[in-house]
Amino acid sequence: MADPHPAVDAAGTPAAPLALDGIRVLDFTQMMLGPYATQVLGDLGADVIKVERPRDGEWERGLTFGGRLVDGDSPAFLAMNRNKRSVAIDLKAPGARDALLRVGATCDVVVENFRPGVLDRLGLGYDDFRAVRPDIVYCSGSGWGQRTPSAARNRPGQDLLIQAASGLAYNAGTATDPPVAAGTSICDATGALTLVNGILAALLARARHGIGQRVEVDLFHSTIAIMCQEISAMVNLDLEVSRSAAGVAQPWLDAPFGIYRTADGFLALSMGDLSLVAEVVDADLAGLHPWTDRDEVKRRLDRRTPQRTTDQWLDVLLGAGLWAAPVRTMREAVDELRADGSPLVVTTEHPNGEEIELIGCPITLSATPWRQRRRPPAVGEHTREVLGAVLNPEELAALDAAGALS
Repeated sequence: MADPHPAVDAAGTPAAPLALDGIRVLDFTQMMLGPYATQVLGDLGADVIKVERPRDGEWERGLTFGGRLVDGDSPAFLAMNRNKRSVAIDLKAPGARDALLRVGATCDVVVENFRPGVLDRLGLGYDDFRAVRPDIVYCSGSGWGQRTPSAARNRPGQDLLIQAASGLAYNAGTATDPPVAAGTSICDATGALTLVNGILAALLARARHGIGQRVEVDLFHSTIAIMCQEISAMVNLDLEVSRSAAGVAQPWLDAPFGIYRTADGFLALSMGDLSLVAEVVDADLAGLHPWTDRDEVKRRLDRRTPQRTTDQWLDVLLGAGLWAAPVRTMREAVDELRADGSPLVVTTEHPNGEEIELIGCPITLSATPWRQRRRPPAVGEHTREVLGAVLNPEELAALDAAGALS
């Protein structure tokens, strides 16, 4: 069941191979954890077959941003589902399980992020796919893990909830603030990229050792893992979280680490020798200790930085070898990428044919660079193309008659 749309250049010559050419992925995922991971695999060349509900498709197609959709599709769905083919099928319909197992027999990887046990009960678990493809790589993503106590395993695994339960949200803000959530779905994104790493490691193990296996990744443990340095400090130095009263940006770090208002905006000042900061910003800081006096350092800098513009301060700070940057909006950052001709901002089509902009793959490979081969699919756009490669016409017609297909 080869991908029927190989990439060609303008002259019709087949394009250079991609890193994951020849790898096929059966994708049962939804929301961000799974779809972002499988999009990365698709960007790198895998043939990703996305399984969705008939008619409405994946749940995230309907997620509004600012109360709006992009011509009927969520901007979140469009952002994470290029380079995929869509099969719309009712998993509970007669014949659906057999059809999907037959597709699975042609696949290298199966990815799902239902709650633990859901696909097993539908006969689409690891053992079911391993029976038709012994070296299958079967990856399960979840909120809390497959083997955590049942009470935790069945909690909803959503990004904000993981930020809250992991301690991540409690690390942001000042001492008198409530816990502060990140401005993006950081736990989902971390889990997704961890999922990619697990799948690639399992594919390498299969190539080297001839074995398939199950891969498990969850949001909670992935988020705990990215806080490894803070947790190391907590457990090995017996420190408790102590957010700065003045707003030093992380609980464990010395001043001047933080965000500062300027005459025309804000700037970020990262880790730096306080004596050097005193030399170029305020000589009175020289007698203060960067940790025990961190709140006083922050407050003095807060009084000083509004006296110059952001650009003026950047000239001073960067010129002295300190780490600083302007605080910008997302629009300003993307406008700069566009102006620089960055390959990270890509243009493609909405399923309705209208042009849309998306963020591309952030991985640069010199010999096998990622490529945008497919726009995000319409619900069930490739159902008959994919299933017709493993079912005969009578079997496909029977599924259709049973109302299983979109």
